[in-house]
Amino acid sequence: MTRWKELLNKIASIEKEYDSTLSKPATKGEITKMINSLKEKFDQVFIPDSYLDFLQNVNGLDFNGLVIYGVDESFLDNPVTEDVHGFIETNELWYENDWQKQYIFFGDSDTAWYAYDTKETRYVELDKPSGTHIQSFESFDAMLDDALELVL
Repeated sequence: MTRWKELLNKIASIEKEYDSTLSKPATKGEITKMINSLKEKFDQVFIPDSYLDFLQNVNGLDFNGLVIYGVDESFLDNPVTEDVHGFIETNELWYENDWQKQYIFFGDSDTAWYAYDTKETRYVELDKPSGTHIQSFESFDAMLDDALELVL
């Protein structure tokens, strides 16, 4: 069972203690614009429904060294005050290394990448920067649960 929504609520409570908040949710229109751009830019597009659900709860996350990518700022209907680590722009950055093109990156921390391995068809945590496989997950939800639990 997924726990990430419950964990996001805990993070929101911690942020509130520091007079901060989580990012606003992305709208369906903003998400659609991002997906259409993904289809134009990349050969392989695999976006799990649970990631889209995450974006509709919070447009990315930057907490305690963990970053989960959100909808790129260029697709947002309204300007934001916080930095957005955009899904497309960050994947383009990681794709500068050929070996990384087999992954779709959803987030990273100081020590790890959280991605989908398109060759092995599984979600993975990889050592950053070596790319060594640390662990696999059965779903995006399980990967996100694990990542959030590590930073709490």
